[in-house]
Amino acid sequence: MPERIVYADCAATKPVSARALAAAMPYFTEAFGNPSAVYSRGMKAARAVLDARRQIAALIGADVRELIFTSGGTESDSQAIRGAAELGAASGKRHIITSAVEHHAVLESCKYLERQGFEVTYLPVDSEGRVSVEVLADSIRQNTALVSIIHTNNEIGTINPISDLAALCKSRGVLFHTDATAAMDNCIINVRELGVDMLSFSGHKFGAMKGIGGLYVREGISLPPLLYGGAQENRRRAGTENVPAIISMAEALKETREELEKNSVFTAHMRDELIKGLLKIPGSRLNGPANDRATGNVNVSFEGVEGESLVLMLDMYGIQTSSGSACTSSSPKPSHVLKAIGLDNSLAKGSLRLTISSSNTSEDIAYILKTVPEVVERLRSLSPYRK
Repeated sequence: MPERIVYADCAATKPVSARALAAAMPYFTEAFGNPSAVYSRGMKAARAVLDARRQIAALIGADVRELIFTSGGTESDSQAIRGAAELGAASGKRHIITSAVEHHAVLESCKYLERQGFEVTYLPVDSEGRVSVEVLADSIRQNTALVSIIHTNNEIGTINPISDLAALCKSRGVLFHTDATAAMDNCIINVRELGVDMLSFSGHKFGAMKGIGGLYVREGISLPPLLYGGAQENRRRAGTENVPAIISMAEALKETREELEKNSVFTAHMRDELIKGLLKIPGSRLNGPANDRATGNVNVSFEGVEGESLVLMLDMYGIQTSSGSACTSSSPKPSHVLKAIGLDNSLAKGSLRLTISSSNTSEDIAYILKTVPEVVERLRSLSPYRK
């Protein structure tokens, strides 16, 4: 048995918070009605969904009419990108701009559009994974329909200058979307202050149930639906609403905001202790910025170590973490994010991503810092390429 169990993969998912679960429970049983039904049990569910929509909208600075409930971040990204592309094509705009370090939900949507005849520009990033306003300005054309740039990178914790990028796009008459899935539990997201046209997020990243997310669409943008069928979500997303999950997301976001300042200070302190300790290992490298990064994100590469082997061996010691995005954890290819910031294949494949939260403890950090150097040295000793 491991000495202790440490969960350090919060960027992949978080447990449902006790408050979110308690809020959702009645909607599994006594208040289980379909929100589209006109009898009392259905109307009770519909009122609960409306209350949740109002709460989430207020927390992100949006109007209730601007919020679409989806199944998660991937669906939200897909609807934003494909919908904006459809709008652009109707007026002869068939050019999309994104970055080389986006989540695969964005990148794969853009690749799909390329197959449909759109042209996509993938912006380079600097050595810390940040998109430059100047580079974006040089890439916008007369026929650019959409720019989609990630808010906070889920792998290396880089925070982009979203308000500046969005302001540039507004001045050029181009729609701007951001994937804020990795940002919701790290900072206060206010769509008005950011100046974005569309913003995606996913509930299970901040303590809600899996299978629920949201898409903010600024009023005045007639975004086509991704799913057709019923009249739900003001005809913008067909399908019976996932009422318990919606309730859980509203409560989880409220709780996250209430605890954000306190938790951010605590988590950032643990993050910095991890970075300081891990960089003492010979042949280690921090990926992403040393400062101004997501509060719980640590991404370090180790020379002479294969990331998947490192993750598997750490699991044997009770440390549950990853080598990159959860959506690509089974891929043998090096991280596209780490390649984009200039790492060679060896270092990109030797990365470890530790993402922590306020539920972690100083004892967890001490255990990680004790165990990782031992495991790295053991793996290096087993490598046939070790000199």
